[in-house]
Amino acid sequence: MQSNNIFKENESPNVLILICTCNGEKFLEEQLISFEEQTYANWTVIASDDGSTDNTRSILEKYKNKWKENQLTIVEGPRKGVTKNFMSLICNKAIEADYYAFSDQDDIWIPSKLERALNWLENIKSNTPALYGSSTLLVDENNNKIGLSTINKKAPSFSNALMQNIASGNTMVLNKVAIELLRQTGPDISIIIHDWWSYLVVTGCGGIVFYDSKPTVRYRQHTANLIGSDDSLHARLLRMKKHFRGRLKTWNEMHIKALANIEPSLTAENRKRLADFAKIREDGLLSRLLYVKRSGIYRQTFAGNISLLGAVLLKKL
Repeated sequence: MQSNNIFKENESPNVLILICTCNGEKFLEEQLISFEEQTYANWTVIASDDGSTDNTRSILEKYKNKWKENQLTIVEGPRKGVTKNFMSLICNKAIEADYYAFSDQDDIWIPSKLERALNWLENIKSNTPALYGSSTLLVDENNNKIGLSTINKKAPSFSNALMQNIASGNTMVLNKVAIELLRQTGPDISIIIHDWWSYLVVTGCGGIVFYDSKPTVRYRQHTANLIGSDDSLHARLLRMKKHFRGRLKTWNEMHIKALANIEPSLTAENRKRLADFAKIREDGLLSRLLYVKRSGIYRQTFAGNISLLGAVLLKKL
């Protein structure tokens, strides 16, 4: 692929890739090779390994020795699951870079991924929190294409973030000021997953989120990955069933409590939205509908908004 990279290597900003691993030997090497094939060259990697018992550490050590000195650093994870592992990296103040990219251990980055992200991020003022995310190309265990992730067409916003995440973490690249916001809560904050939390925090604090409809990651779907992207009708119906059984309400309660920890950093408008969102749990149907309107919450698809309305009617929000 021919690069249109606008950056000269000696003056380009550094991207720090945060990758969390745990027994990922089967696909990890393909992920690391895809870093090597990036058209944007100024990147380093920090890998937090969560107690792997297979050859994951050996693979990481192989690439640490292969790459330039200090291009790959390996640290011990907290061994409390993928969310705590990512948050331990995000909140590590000893880790500094111009930009930060999240990576899973089993995908393949498209060569232009970092370049596309930085071509957008570099146009954002340095004091404005900014997050880049994109759609993904879904592939099977053998890297055969099986589809595309759902393309989000509505604008990213805090009102949307209260209801859903719009980009997989493996596509996200954030600037330094966005990471500094995430660090305010510390690594032990009780949240669902780091990428949804990033979308909530950046939008809630007045930052800018860009959703790129062009895929930047070959997102591998397999039985062992912790977070998949199944958009089939069956999967959507199954998620809706779980939401109506109370899962969405539990998630929302977690986020309301977590956002209280950074309330001073939220914009005044979004503090009001969050307060209205929390009141949707009130008893009367008319009151619930009123606070839905005031909070402005929405999902990206028509079907999603129908399920949202159903959750409000059934007091499952």
